[in-house]
Amino acid sequence: MTTTSPPTRLHSFKPINFAFGVAGLALLIASFNAIEFDIFEILEGGPRLTRLLGQMWPLNFPAVPRLLDQLWITFLMAICGTSLGIVISLPLVLFAARNLTPHPIVRFVVRTFISFCRTVPDLIWALIFVIVVGLGPIAGALAIMMDSIGFLGKFFSEASEEQDVGPQEAIKAMGGSRLDVAMSVVLPSAMPAFTSDALFAMEKAVRASVILGLVGAGGIGMELKVSMDLFQYETAAMIILLIFCLVVAVEQVSNRLRGAIIGGH
Repeated sequence: MTTTSPPTRLHSFKPINFAFGVAGLALLIASFNAIEFDIFEILEGGPRLTRLLGQMWPLNFPAVPRLLDQLWITFLMAICGTSLGIVISLPLVLFAARNLTPHPIVRFVVRTFISFCRTVPDLIWALIFVIVVGLGPIAGALAIMMDSIGFLGKFFSEASEEQDVGPQEAIKAMGGSRLDVAMSVVLPSAMPAFTSDALFAMEKAVRASVILGLVGAGGIGMELKVSMDLFQYETAAMIILLIFCLVVAVEQVSNRLRGAIIGGH
């Protein structure tokens, strides 16, 4: 009669994994110490938070028509920037995807450009374009465009590389070029993933467009900054509520579209 021992609840750690775990824990502790994180200071801020919330009420409803105009500009800025990012990212796929690029060096250069666009924060892009084109929504749209290139360029390329190689090899065997493979097989097959990624980028852009207004890129963000600077907290609260409604509406529409796309394929 053979007996089997129950499985161990904890697996043995390899020395390298243990070392990484200790290093990670040390980094976590050092991070809290470096910023002098103190939970008691946060608790002491409770009365100030209560006072701020009291100053935010009642909401400034008379300002809603003016704020809705700026909110609409913010939404259009996000659409414009994301659309430009999509238009630029799609051709980049032909050079950044491993199965489509004409040469590994070309792929490296394009991937580096995409990574650079993704690495630079959108606030920095906004500051750069405010200097280049001046204050206003154009600077915000261009900043969103660069951020979208970094986001969509990466995911579009990865979606292209994940497509079935069988049809691609068949097109090549028939004498088709890389462009034929891309236009006939890869891009049509990856289009549902492209669309889903583009919708995620749109959601991201709507939230980012609000923040970009704080540095002069136009839209509702500038109204929020002015309200906070002038201690008009009731107007600031109204702006925050409108932003929340916009973000929720965009997410709901995006989720429905994404569900329809996935369900249709």
